[in-house]
Amino acid sequence: MNAGASVVGSAQTFLVGTDIAMSVVRDNASLRVVRDGAALLSVRLDADRMRLIMCDGVDDPQLLLRAIAAAAEALFGWHPSLDRLVLDLGDRRAAATMLTRQGLAVVMDGRPVLLPEVVMQLRESWLPDAARPAFPLSYVMTDGKRHPRRPPKPAGPVYTRFIPWLSDIVSFRVVDIERDLPLVHRWLNDPRVDVFWNEAGELDKHRDYLSRILSDPHMLPLIGCFGEQPFGYFELYWAKENRIAPFYDAADYDRGWHVIVGEDAFRGRDFITAWLPSLMHYIFLDDCRTQRIVGEPAAAHAQQLRNLDRAGFARIKNFEFPHKRATLVMLLRERFFGDRLWQPVAKDATPETQR
Repeated sequence: MNAGASVVGSAQTFLVGTDIAMSVVRDNASLRVVRDGAALLSVRLDADRMRLIMCDGVDDPQLLLRAIAAAAEALFGWHPSLDRLVLDLGDRRAAATMLTRQGLAVVMDGRPVLLPEVVMQLRESWLPDAARPAFPLSYVMTDGKRHPRRPPKPAGPVYTRFIPWLSDIVSFRVVDIERDLPLVHRWLNDPRVDVFWNEAGELDKHRDYLSRILSDPHMLPLIGCFGEQPFGYFELYWAKENRIAPFYDAADYDRGWHVIVGEDAFRGRDFITAWLPSLMHYIFLDDCRTQRIVGEPAAAHAQQLRNLDRAGFARIKNFEFPHKRATLVMLLRERFFGDRLWQPVAKDATPETQR
């Protein structure tokens, strides 16, 4: 997805989409969804900003669905307190049926309604490989642990999202060693990072480190970017095969994460409220069977724990890792989407290095 925002006079633009890039342009109470300079859809908003009146449609039903999803993402992004959008589709009964069958809309009082917690689970809006089906379930053993066979790792970009309060995009892509080694090497040698990661060392050490992570089926290393600027390194892991598994009842598709925010310019509340929920959003979208995200920050890292509290993570218990006393934290899919935690919910924030 290429995304951004601009304000020209009273007009505001919100760019959305992955394989099909669209612009959502708002001017007072009217809104248009545009692709390649052509309007796909016009929308008129009631004063309460809760009702969409579809004025112009498109012939391709899938394109119509994507245009409606784009308009909804923009409106829910611009208005975090908006809890639903009621669609008036006129005589387009086939469109209403398609929206409900494909899971974008639900029917309330006989009308199709868009709910933010449903819209935000439409993978096509954020994942470039959204058509990829869930990987078939079969079990294997690794180091005495029985777990689902994991899918082949992706390459390149995996997630992109426009952030209204930054007028910028946050994205994640899989680590490319030749491209990203100098960055990760510098970040791992940052004394502030090394306190938590204990991985400082020579370039060859970090090349070997990233090679091991990339070859490990239960790990996925990512680089986070704001716009074109890399700002952090992330490791996602399947909990069932991870060192955390013996410390709680890990489910087959539980997933966890580690993070380094390596660039000082991207520290602070506005940034953490962008990348942290976006990373959680990606994890939940990547496999619909993932119902819980876990973490194990140091129990003494009070600021990190406060940040996770604000992000919706529950503190489950403290436990002893070989290298640290940790706090098990957990975020439920139902909590994330039901409480709309992809939007900022608190005002303070920040140190952002966790392992």
